[in-house]
Amino acid sequence: MNLNHFLSLLVFSPLLGMVVLAFIPKTREATIKVVGFLATLPATILALTAFIQYQAGTSLKTLSEKIDWIRFSDLQVLDENLYAVKYELGVNGFSLVLIVLTAVLATLAAIAGIYIKKEWKGFFLLFLLLEIGMLGVFAAENLILFFIFFEITLIPMFFLVGKWGYFEKENAAFSYLIYNGIGSAILLIVIIILFARTGTTNIESLKTILSSPNVDLIAPISGSMKYGLFIALLIAFGVKLPIFPLHSWMLRVHVQAPPAIVMLHSGVLLKIGAYGLIRFGMGIFPEQFQKLDVLIVILGVINLLYGAFLALVQTDFKMVLAYSSISHMGIVLMGLGAMNEAGIQGAIFQVVSHGLISALLFFLVGVMYERVHTSMIDRLGGMAKALPITSGFLLAAAMASLGLPGMSGFVSEFMVFLGLFNEMPVLAAIGSLGIIITAVYLLRAVLGMTFGAANRSYQGLDDIRAIEYVPVIVLVGLIVLIGVYPSVLSEPLKATLETILLGIGG
Repeated sequence: MNLNHFLSLLVFSPLLGMVVLAFIPKTREATIKVVGFLATLPATILALTAFIQYQAGTSLKTLSEKIDWIRFSDLQVLDENLYAVKYELGVNGFSLVLIVLTAVLATLAAIAGIYIKKEWKGFFLLFLLLEIGMLGVFAAENLILFFIFFEITLIPMFFLVGKWGYFEKENAAFSYLIYNGIGSAILLIVIIILFARTGTTNIESLKTILSSPNVDLIAPISGSMKYGLFIALLIAFGVKLPIFPLHSWMLRVHVQAPPAIVMLHSGVLLKIGAYGLIRFGMGIFPEQFQKLDVLIVILGVINLLYGAFLALVQTDFKMVLAYSSISHMGIVLMGLGAMNEAGIQGAIFQVVSHGLISALLFFLVGVMYERVHTSMIDRLGGMAKALPITSGFLLAAAMASLGLPGMSGFVSEFMVFLGLFNEMPVLAAIGSLGIIITAVYLLRAVLGMTFGAANRSYQGLDDIRAIEYVPVIVLVGLIVLIGVYPSVLSEPLKATLETILLGIGG
């Protein structure tokens, strides 16, 4: 295969499905659903191919591509790259793992599209556009291209939540748009300032320029400005992660979005915040990140405990999972703030692990909601007798989320706390209370739904169907694979981790 445009082919492969869907009459429901699902397969196949080749020893540099695109000045006589924005795609071990995660979850979420009740053509057109944006975010090698793909994800998400969501879908969609729009505006300001003062938006070039004190800049960037830009990035990506108190929009989306969309939102879109903090915050501003590491850990501990305590008192299982996501993203911040190998590796593992576990949990919520039309814990009591297989998978997903050994959640949490106890034992000890509370709220909710008192009749309900087995089996398999054989992730991440540690002086 010619690798010159491999990443472009991967990122834009869903376009083929969009073109085909455009010519299918909107009344042909079955055909639209099949085409919508099949359109996600090329990206998955290409992503897995790249991952397997990388594991076999192929250099990821062979996948990079760079094309002249936009020029903002006539200074090419001084430097051909000055104020030039190129169309450039590339991957490292971390971004490749997230591309695989995105492609796999998009395929599985397309299966959850069976629960959509109306206007399937519009749904899948927007769904595939969302996938292009997510893939492009992780493949972009300059900040402007990253921002364009980042913005592409906002538009389809707004309509997918606002049109195909549940009872308060419009409020959730506008809340999503306002918060993320503000985060995008802050990010754009940072990009413009960096571009104006350095003449480039290439990520690797920015890392070199801002970490080398002897580089002559077009306009100098003072130490205080670097801190300001880093804090702006922290806020911009903190909205996406989300970091308390920038989280309220996420609760509405998790509760109101349809199953297919909340799988992608919790599994991938939240991870853009973590990816941005690692790739740009820690990569471009390593000194500032290191100086503010205690603040980042404190924010992580607040997220962990705040999310855990509020999840403990929820009566709606969707809200339990929404607050659980806030809590688990706190673990990512704690790992990054540890600023050592174990902590950072644990944070990256947590990004992938939570993506798989949250997608599984929200899919199972969709399976239950499709049958009983509620996610209230007290109304789902006794479900184990009527839906034993669904209940079993739900318990397995909860065990993974609370960090049962042998599952991916344990590996990530163990490494994060190992790294943090070495650096900040007091904050680590406080944060460990959140792990205990996590076990309490998940077991309380799941056991209440499966073995609690039955308050309704489940007569005539079918347990999990054949097509619903596919996402469940794949996600459970990946969660167990990472838990039992963590090297499947740690090996691809090794080079990325070494680069990060070198940047922060580790």
